[in-house]
Amino acid sequence: MYKFFIETVGCQMNQLDSELAVSGLTRAGLERVMDYAFADVIIFNTCSIRQHAEDKVYSAIGRLKQWKLQKPFGVIGVIGCMAQKDQGKIISRAPHVDLVLGPGQLDLLAETIYRLLETKSVGVSTQPEILVSLQRLKDDHSAVKESFRLFDPARKVESRKNRFQALVRIMFGCNKFCTYCIVPKVRGPEQSRSPVEILNEVRQLVDQGVKEITFIGQTVNSYKYFMPRGNIVTKIPIPLKDVGVVGGDDIIRLSDLLYMSSEINGLRRIKFVTNYPVGMGDDLLSAVRNLPNVSKYLHIPVQSGSDAVLKRMKRQYSVAEYKELIDKIYETIPDAAVTSDFIVGFCGETEDEFRETVELVRYCRFKNSFVFKYSERPDTRSAELYADDVDESTKKRRNNELLDVQEEICLELNRKFIGRKVEILVDGETKNYDDGKVQLSGRTSCDRIVVFDADNSDLIGQFIEIEINNASPFTLFGCR
Repeated sequence: MYKFFIETVGCQMNQLDSELAVSGLTRAGLERVMDYAFADVIIFNTCSIRQHAEDKVYSAIGRLKQWKLQKPFGVIGVIGCMAQKDQGKIISRAPHVDLVLGPGQLDLLAETIYRLLETKSVGVSTQPEILVSLQRLKDDHSAVKESFRLFDPARKVESRKNRFQALVRIMFGCNKFCTYCIVPKVRGPEQSRSPVEILNEVRQLVDQGVKEITFIGQTVNSYKYFMPRGNIVTKIPIPLKDVGVVGGDDIIRLSDLLYMSSEINGLRRIKFVTNYPVGMGDDLLSAVRNLPNVSKYLHIPVQSGSDAVLKRMKRQYSVAEYKELIDKIYETIPDAAVTSDFIVGFCGETEDEFRETVELVRYCRFKNSFVFKYSERPDTRSAELYADDVDESTKKRRNNELLDVQEEICLELNRKFIGRKVEILVDGETKNYDDGKVQLSGRTSCDRIVVFDADNSDLIGQFIEIEINNASPFTLFGCR
């Protein structure tokens, strides 16, 4: 039996792609190993959002030259966004790579690996039906859609990190074309999956013991699926009480999907990420407020607090509109936890524009923010239109300052939980003590991390109540 090792870099989309790849490969007869030294096949699932992620992969691939000398018929594969974007560059930099597949061609992974292994051949799989050239993607956006094929192997419990948590993709791609972002060119335009497929997958996962699912999409709140009139009630395997489609609306929205999935017995918690600030309607916020098993957690990247920077980023909303959305969220869902993403040092960002971003963080009082220094990506509009003219030391200073401001807010918000009881889903072990006790961690419905001491690890996978007795900026501490 051939053995494979897989390493994943990047977002939750990549995490799910890797899980599906593992399921597909094991069903095809390969065995997963956790140490690449014992593998016949080594796969890197890659990310192209930031240069650091790509550099990490190229460095890891470079270190495998010795492995390839020892196993000349072993297979080294690169899949994911970097594979779609770089193609020939990967081969020129690392000629010992045998396999390159974009994120839309994972259905070809197992057969291509077997072909390379069984024929004992060494060569790069770059047939047109596997990889669409980047130049064509630049010239014809629809080409990406053509390059994406359905890859939906039956989910396997052992392919997931936790058997009680699972990601469920409800849509592919992105139509926003933010100037700094490569995603539309490597993952294609927005394509929403059928709600019938999604709900059946959720049911399968719940039957496997999953208690928490997270719907994922590049812009998850853009989910829309057209159901032919007259077939809505018969095709969707969930009662449609209180769902907008019953009134004759043929479009299934994310809010409808939340109502329908909340009816599935045994599904205790539903999350969804990542939201785009435009298109978060009253229907979605009302669903989050009304449904007890939908997490009161919303991740809504804003990227900058300056209208001028947002315009250069082509983010399609103003700071005032984002503030209006935040106000509406807290009015509709008073206990909501909102998180965001920021890019500092974007092309032309002045000190005054950065100060506007700091003020926006103070206004919105996010539960947490993820802050990144701008990293120019080839083949994006910002690389073509603007100079990357903010020096590295300024980017680093702004990055650290924004994190410091956010940390102050995080601590203030977390301290309000001291003395309260919260329900968490225990998801893992963080520490072993000498006396046999362990420290466990879990998350609340508003996605806050809670750690506590326990006698053993038997509580992992269970919902329990914890009384909070201390807090740091990013962690709540408590006891049973």
